[in-house]
Amino acid sequence: MGRAKKVVLAYSGGVDTSVCIPYLKQEWGVDDVITFAADLGQGDELELIRQKALDAGASQSLVSDLIKPFIEEFAFPAIRANALYEGRYPLSTALARPLIAKRLVEIAREVGADAVAHGCTGKGNDQVRFDVAIASLAPDLKVLAPAREWGMSRAETIAYGERFGIPAPVSKKTPYSVDLNLLGRSIEAGPLEDPMVAPSEEIFTMTRSVTDALDASEEIEISFKSGNPVFINDQRLDPVAMVREANRLAGNHGIGRLDIIEDRVVGIKSREIYETPGLLLLIQAHQELESLTLAADVLRSKRQLEMQWADLVYQGLWFGPLKEALDGFMDCTQQPVNGVVRLRLHKGNAIVTGRSSSGSSLYVPEMASYDGRDRFNHQAAEGFVYIWGLPIRLWAASKRSSR
Repeated sequence: MGRAKKVVLAYSGGVDTSVCIPYLKQEWGVDDVITFAADLGQGDELELIRQKALDAGASQSLVSDLIKPFIEEFAFPAIRANALYEGRYPLSTALARPLIAKRLVEIAREVGADAVAHGCTGKGNDQVRFDVAIASLAPDLKVLAPAREWGMSRAETIAYGERFGIPAPVSKKTPYSVDLNLLGRSIEAGPLEDPMVAPSEEIFTMTRSVTDALDASEEIEISFKSGNPVFINDQRLDPVAMVREANRLAGNHGIGRLDIIEDRVVGIKSREIYETPGLLLLIQAHQELESLTLAADVLRSKRQLEMQWADLVYQGLWFGPLKEALDGFMDCTQQPVNGVVRLRLHKGNAIVTGRSSSGSSLYVPEMASYDGRDRFNHQAAEGFVYIWGLPIRLWAASKRSSR
C-alpha cells in the first residue's frame, strides 16, 4: 500500500484518537487528517471535542448527530432480537460501531479521502468492528490503525501527545476507561482490572444503587407494535424518547448494572462494568410479550438465533450476509408481537406482573382453565400420550429382551 494522503479519522476526543492526529502526520506522512465525531446521545460537549481535534492538527473536525438512526436502525432491531451477548450484555457499545463505520465511509467518499483511521488498540473488540465493517462497505479504502502499531505505553502515548499540545484526559483520580452513548455506559481499566475489586459507586451515573433506589415500587406498562416499543403507560413516545424514558425509569430503581467477565473477539477475557438500564428493561418486556404471541417452535428457534445475532453484532459482522439473513427471520417473527407488558420496578428488579395482546395472543383461557369453561378434550390426551411415549416404550421393551 502506498502512503495515504487524505485520511478521515474516527474521533472521540480521548487520548488515543487525539494522539493519532499528529502521529499520522508526523510518523506516517499523511498530508491531511479530517476527524469525525458521532453524537450518539452521550451528552458530551461536542463543540469542545471538535475544537480539540483542530488544536491537535486536524484540517477539518466534523460532528454528526446520529442519535435517531442509532436508536431506530440499531437499538430497536436489537430489542426485536432480544440481543444479549453471552446471555447478559445488551450490546450498548457494540451497536454503535457499525453506524460510526458507515458514516466514516460516507465522509471519506464525500471528501475524496483514500483512507480512514481509528484509534483502537490490538487488544480490543472495536478494532475488529471497525475494520470488518469498513471492509464490508468500502473494500477499496485503506484502514489505518496507529494505536495498533506505535507500541507506546499509556504513559508514552500521553507524553507524545503533550509534545503537540494535547492535554492528558485521564488523571489519577479517574483511572477508568469509559464509553458512553444513549444506550448505556461501559467502564473498564484501572482498579477494575482486578476481578475481585468491587466497583465503587462513583463510576455509575445512569443508575442508582439498590440502596439509594426509590423506596416505593412503581408499576409501568410498556406497549409494543410489531416488536417495537411505542408506549410507556399511556404516553406514545418516539424511539429516542422511548429509550430516554426507559433509562430514567429503570435507572431510578437501580436496574441495569452489570459486572461481568466477558470473552472478547481476540480471545482475551476482560472484566467489564455496564450500565444499560433502559435497553435491559425494554428487552425484558419484549421477551415476555413474545412468550404470549409466538408459537412454541418459533420461540425456540428464535432463542437460538438470538444468540447468533448477538454474536455477529459483537464480532463486528453487522454488514455480513448471515446477519442480513437473520434480520429477515427476526422481522418476520415480529408481526404478531403486539400488546402490553406490565412490570413492577423496585430495588434493582423489574418483575413482570401482567401481559396482554389483543388479536395476537396464543394464550386461550378456555383451553388453559380448569374451571367450567374448560374446552380441552381430556379423553383425546390418552391417545396422544400413548403415541408420544411409543419410542421409549419400544426402547424399554428391547432393553428387557436383551437381558
